[in-house]
Amino acid sequence: MRILGIDPGTRRCGYGVIEAAGGRLAYLECGVIEMAAREPLERRLAELATGVAEVIAELAPSAVAVEDVFHGIDARAALTLGHARGVVLAAAGAAGLAVHAYPPATVKRSVTGYGRADKPQVGAVVQALLALRNAPRADAADALAVAICHAHHAPAVARLAAAAARSAR
Repeated sequence: MRILGIDPGTRRCGYGVIEAAGGRLAYLECGVIEMAAREPLERRLAELATGVAEVIAELAPSAVAVEDVFHGIDARAALTLGHARGVVLAAAGAAGLAVHAYPPATVKRSVTGYGRADKPQVGAVVQALLALRNAPRADAADALAVAICHAHHAPAVARLAAAAARSAR
């Protein structure tokens, strides 16, 4: 399974792609889509949509995992972040991909074992898990962590979907 992890943002959006097979994880690519902070929100969201669509077209993931909005931030910041998440979901939906969302604490717990791990700790564990020479940039490391989280949760998600399908018959 090829998983695209996304750490959404309206100035920087991290992305990371891994392949998961038989409990093994393989790094493919990561990066950051950057939008000019001085641009109006609508232009930044348009740039984000284009960037995410290009990543999906180039790397052909089979699933997308995205970090949920952090509940401890103020309402205005949450709304702005929600716009970015909406763009990511729309790009994935346009490509026919399923999207799986995970709260930040779940991502951190899944990767580091501690739900309140800081960014350097997440980066170091991502580096170790994927056998990378250097820790990726923070936004990209967070995106890879989201992809790793989905790789760990995907078997349970698949079992739940199969059970739901059987009970719907």
